[in-house]
Amino acid sequence: MTTSPQQSSAPRTRGWALVGLVLLVLLGLLYVFGAANDLRADASGDLPVDHTATFSELAGSSFDQTKDTAPGTARYITLLERGYAVHELTFAFMFLVLLIIPFRRRQRWAWWAAWIPMIANLGYTLTFGVHDPTILYRSLIADIALPVLLLAHIPAFFPRRTTLTGKL
Repeated sequence: MTTSPQQSSAPRTRGWALVGLVLLVLLGLLYVFGAANDLRADASGDLPVDHTATFSELAGSSFDQTKDTAPGTARYITLLERGYAVHELTFAFMFLVLLIIPFRRRQRWAWWAAWIPMIANLGYTLTFGVHDPTILYRSLIADIALPVLLLAHIPAFFPRRTTLTGKL
């Protein structure tokens, strides 16, 4: 019994799709980790470590100096940071649910919806990365990984249609 090339490549395609899904979930967990880390810093009244260089560059002083000289302003900034982190965490969980349920089931709308975090990724890069080279390099991981992983899933979500004879 011989197998057609289509039959023999199906398990291989599914294997790569699973690897891609796992990598996307790991990226989603990176989003959760970042938000949770920001919330931890906010709870102690500090800025998240990845926001301190941007703050210093834009404010002209460190956040510790601002806490000493303008405690009301520092509290307001911490409140904004907390709200930012909660939004970030909310969308990270939504992204993970999207991946684990409809994306895994190959629902096409989920592939399109999985691009939405790029808005946040690019926003982060343009907000913090442009002021801190270390953050810029780290933010490029998500900026590059998400599109590459989603584009790699094109065959799973948009398979080629075959003609009646079975040929493309």
